[in-house]
Amino acid sequence: MRRIKEVLRLGFREKYSMNKIACCLNVGRSTVQDYFRRFRIAGLSWPLVEELTDELLEQKLFPENLNKKAKRGQINFEYLVGEIKKPDVTLALLWEEYKEQNPNGYQYAQFCNLYRAYRKTLNYSMRQEHKAGEKIFADFGKGDAVTLLNPKSGHRIPVNLFVGVWGASNHTFVEAVIGGESLANWLNCSADAFEYFGCCSKAIVPDNPKSVISKACRYEPDVNASYAEFASHYDVAVLPARPGHPKDKAKAEVGVKLAKRWILARLRNRVFYSLGELNEAISELLESFNNKVMKRFKKSRWELFETLDQPNAKPLPEKRYEFAQWKKVRVNIDYHLEFDDHYYSVPYTLIKQELEIKISSRLIEVFKKGKRICSHRRSYDSRQRTVTVPDHMPKSHREHLEWTPSRILQWAERYGQSVKELVEKIMAERAFPEQGYRACLGIIRMERKFSANKLNKACARALKYRVHSYSGVKNILLNNLGDLEDETTTTTNLPAIQHENIRGPEYYQGLSSLAPSPN
Repeated sequence: MRRIKEVLRLGFREKYSMNKIACCLNVGRSTVQDYFRRFRIAGLSWPLVEELTDELLEQKLFPENLNKKAKRGQINFEYLVGEIKKPDVTLALLWEEYKEQNPNGYQYAQFCNLYRAYRKTLNYSMRQEHKAGEKIFADFGKGDAVTLLNPKSGHRIPVNLFVGVWGASNHTFVEAVIGGESLANWLNCSADAFEYFGCCSKAIVPDNPKSVISKACRYEPDVNASYAEFASHYDVAVLPARPGHPKDKAKAEVGVKLAKRWILARLRNRVFYSLGELNEAISELLESFNNKVMKRFKKSRWELFETLDQPNAKPLPEKRYEFAQWKKVRVNIDYHLEFDDHYYSVPYTLIKQELEIKISSRLIEVFKKGKRICSHRRSYDSRQRTVTVPDHMPKSHREHLEWTPSRILQWAERYGQSVKELVEKIMAERAFPEQGYRACLGIIRMERKFSANKLNKACARALKYRVHSYSGVKNILLNNLGDLEDETTTTTNLPAIQHENIRGPEYYQGLSSLAPSPN
C-alpha cells in the first residue's frame, strides 16, 4: 500500500527533506521524490481536501499514461553550493526549481548523488545546523562511576545512563537504568524524556541498537514495531543514525560524556541502594547542569530551550505511552489465560479459542480478532496467582462462588431452626467451612422436593441422633422418619401399663404389705 499522504505530510507540514522522509517511512528516496513530482503534475495543493480519499489521491497521482523521460538538463553546482547555505533552503527546493527549468532533467535521487559527488571535490566538512524544536538525540552510555549495592547480598549492580539532548538548545535529560539498551528501557526512557521536557520534538535520533532497529541500513533502516508504535503515539519521526557515522549522533555522544563528567563523577563516592534513590540524586544535579551558563552561548541550556526548542516543539499527547508486549495464547478449559505463572479469566464461552493479549506493566488486555474482550490489572502477587471476574464464570460456578457461611445460615433459617443448627454443625465439623458448602446446599435444596416442615423435622431427628450429613437427612426424608419424633413424644404421655410381672416402686421400697406372711 502506498503511503502517499504520510509522505506529503512530512514534506509540506514538517518540511522534511526527501532523505528524511525516505528514512522515516522506510521507502526509497526515489519513491518519495516521485510522489512529490506527481503531486505537482496533478495540480493539487496542500493541505488536501477531506473529500480526497487515499484511492482518489492515488488515481490522480498515478494515471495510466505518464510522460517519458527526455533529454536531461545540466546542473549548475556552483549555484547550488551558494544557495544551500541560505536559511530554510533545502536540496529538495533547489531540485524543484531545477525541474521547473528542466522538466526532463535528473530525478531527485540522481540529482542528490551528483551534488554530493561535486561537494566532495571541494574538500570541506559540513557543520550541522539544528533547527529549533526539530530533533532530540538519544543514546545510552555505561555508568561506570556509580553502581547500586544490594543490601541483602552485598553484590554491586551496574547501571547504564540514558541521555536525551535537544539539537538546538542542548537541553539535556539523564536517567539511570538497569538492563542496558533493552527495548523497554529505550521506550520508557524516551517517554520519560518527553515528560521531563514537557513537549515533543518533531523527530528523535536514536543510535542503531538491535532492540530499536530490527535491520540496520544506511538508507532504509527497519525500525522495531514497538518503537514505531511509540513514535506514532507521540507523532514524531524516527531518524536512526547511520551505521559508522558517529557525527549523526554527535549531540547524544557529547551529552553522555558531559553527563558522566558533570553528574556521575560527583556521585562516585556515594552508595546507592535503589534505582529510585540514584535517579533522585541525578535529577538534582541535572537541574544545576541545565541551568549552568555555557561559555560559548552566554546562556544556560534551559534559557536556550525556552527561547528555541520549546516554542517550536509539539505538545504532549493526553496519555503517556505505555510499553506493552503482544502474545498469542489459548484459553484453558477453566476459562483462564496463563501469563508469567498467573491466570486471568475470560468469558467461559471462549474456552479453547486462541486470543491475543497485550501485556503492559499495569494491565493485561485480551483481544479477539482485534476487538478488545476484557482487561485485568496485572498481578505480581505470588500468593494470588488467579484473577477471576465473576461475570466470566458459568452461572453454576458463579452461584457457588457467591456463597459464604453467613449467607448459607441465613438461607437455612428460612426453613426452620433445626435446619440452621444442622447446617451450622456440618460447617463447624470441617477443617474449612467451604468443605461443607456442597452438603449444606444439598440439604437446603431438598425443600424443593419436600416441604419446609418435613425438612425441619428431618434435621431435628438428624441432630438428635448426630447424623450430620446430607445422605442422613435424605434417608430420613425418603423413609418418612421425621414424623416419628411426634409418635415417640405421644407414647411417653400414656398411663403406665399394669401387669403382675411388672415391679412397681413399692417393690424397691421394701413395703411389708407386699411381703409374704410368716405364718
